[in-house]
Amino acid sequence: MKAVALTRYLPIDDPQSLMDVELPKPEIGEHDLLVRVEAVSVNPVDTKVRSPKPQAETQPRVLGYDAAGVVEAVGASVKEFKAGDEVYYAGDITRGGSNAQYQAVDARIVAHRPRKLSAAESAALPLTAITAWELLFQRMPYDSEHGGEGKSLLIIAGAGGVGSIAIQLARRAGFTVIATASRPETQAWCRAMGAQHVIDHRQPLAPQLSALGFAQVDAALNLADTSRYWDVLGELLAPESHVGLIVEPSMPLHIGDPYKAKCIGIHWEMMFARPRFKTPDMGEQGRILARVASLIDSGELRSIQRESLSPINAKNMREAHRRLESGATIGKLVVSGW
Repeated sequence: MKAVALTRYLPIDDPQSLMDVELPKPEIGEHDLLVRVEAVSVNPVDTKVRSPKPQAETQPRVLGYDAAGVVEAVGASVKEFKAGDEVYYAGDITRGGSNAQYQAVDARIVAHRPRKLSAAESAALPLTAITAWELLFQRMPYDSEHGGEGKSLLIIAGAGGVGSIAIQLARRAGFTVIATASRPETQAWCRAMGAQHVIDHRQPLAPQLSALGFAQVDAALNLADTSRYWDVLGELLAPESHVGLIVEPSMPLHIGDPYKAKCIGIHWEMMFARPRFKTPDMGEQGRILARVASLIDSGELRSIQRESLSPINAKNMREAHRRLESGATIGKLVVSGW
């Protein structure tokens, strides 16, 4: 099968950073699906895993942690899927990735993709949707239906992949959503996703929130820079509020006041935790994706795809990584077709 892989960890402008290779089709286990991949999307985790480091791989390593495709075969213990089903999933960082014509993936973290969306539109959703859902509704103590009613939520980096779907999920749960974005096009995107207010993260946040009538906020998602906004959010968050984090800090965090004084709940989200550690509730990720698909099909959520490239090959994957590393992408970038 065709695949895009690496053996060395190099800057993205190096032609050897991602290469076209031929690999054998993966074998599947009893809980697995073999999926013929139709579309993939790129995430910051792809660029972090690929980032320059001295180690080398003895066998080509395939990245990619978002995919939509068609089931080719099912493992002996799989009952929920059959050959020909159209599916989408984020996968497992400890296994071969989705940047290949065929991928073996545990059926428990897979769902039937939205009927209303193309493969490319579907591929934009899994990693970000699972991340936002787990963070808001499973790590943080908010119900997915009405848990945000009467509460304000500040989302740092609203125009990114996770921010784009988090805005939608939070609005649906009843939050008043304040997103941050600095450019006219990113501000417009946040409003299109459903944010009631958009403020500029390049400017001090407190005066902008105060001008909107928010002395403090009831919850926050820091989806960009944990260290940069740590002290700021400690001041902005109300007593007994909650903050959600997805980016490892660049320096040690001071976990004392005001976080301790205010009893602020601190919640980490790592989307790969369930499949990586084979947790007893690993199948929750498949259920989340099934719920997201139903909300897409009912018109309550929308795809966050904004850019696309075709076909899936090393040249286009390098370009996708380059755009993501620029920090200027909005929503999700999808690469589709072979």
